[in-house]
Amino acid sequence: MKILGLGNALVDVLVQLDNDKVINQLKFPKGGMQLIGIDEIPEVTSYIKLLPTILKSGGSAANTIHGLACLGTDCGFIGKVGKDELGDFYVADLESAHVETFINKSETNTGRAYTLISTDTERTFATYLGAAIELTEKDLNSIKFENFDILHVEGYLVQNTSLVKTSMKIAKEKGLQISIDLASYNVVEAQKDFLTKLIPDYVDIVFANEEEAKAYTGKEPHNALRHIAEQCSVAVVKIGKEGSLIQAEGKNYKIDSMPVLAIDTTGAGDQYAAGFLHAYTKKLDFEKCGKLGTLLAGTVIENYGARIPSDLWNKVLLGAEKIMKEN
Repeated sequence: MKILGLGNALVDVLVQLDNDKVINQLKFPKGGMQLIGIDEIPEVTSYIKLLPTILKSGGSAANTIHGLACLGTDCGFIGKVGKDELGDFYVADLESAHVETFINKSETNTGRAYTLISTDTERTFATYLGAAIELTEKDLNSIKFENFDILHVEGYLVQNTSLVKTSMKIAKEKGLQISIDLASYNVVEAQKDFLTKLIPDYVDIVFANEEEAKAYTGKEPHNALRHIAEQCSVAVVKIGKEGSLIQAEGKNYKIDSMPVLAIDTTGAGDQYAAGFLHAYTKKLDFEKCGKLGTLLAGTVIENYGARIPSDLWNKVLLGAEKIMKEN
């Protein structure tokens, strides 16, 4: 099975904080995602210029697709970047992982996500969407969906309702299953009306953490899981250190987290989705899907950034093989 990702093509600027003073000064919602304009970038950079910073390519759906590709799943990605060095860097990074790219180019600067990492490992995003937000339904040539089996959409895109709905309509017409990662509780709150119509009509697999699940359903994890499962085939609610909950085919699963030394939770949800979907494409049971998701999520939070470092993938692949061979 092949998976096509649709998302914001963003370069991550990872910033390690000594305390939450910067977040408070910038008046960003801790643990959430704040959109910023090009004119606000100087203010953000003035606060972080003396702090340790790492530059990596990212975007929620692209992170998931990258993880899937590293696991050996055939993948593609649709996005938009600028005609600049960051845009070239972004495309080259995906292609180096053997991802088939459908990247549109714009005169607007490539988007970037300032990822503010608190000492408690929580991450807060200040996102300049730039060229990424210029991706529209006009860029969605239906030919791009052919030969794929699953469309994976990041929740950050739901602010562009026309793009998301059109992509899902095309996917369904082409016979694809659809998965969505709700991505951020404040985005869910802002687009709840749209999501409550979209998910029952189009989505097969929903990924949410407990804050996102509560924003969507108004309920705590177990009840939220049941609520979401009434609207799709597979519901997943991630509950941090407590692991994750899955409901599918009338059955419930509780997957324990793995013991880790958490450094940065950036990308944990993205990588969980990658592991889960990889096992799902292999038609493995949902417990194994959850365990493989947990393996990738646990690995990424022991490192800075939303993607697992290349030197750790051999170890991850051995762990994945062990999970998939379990009786």
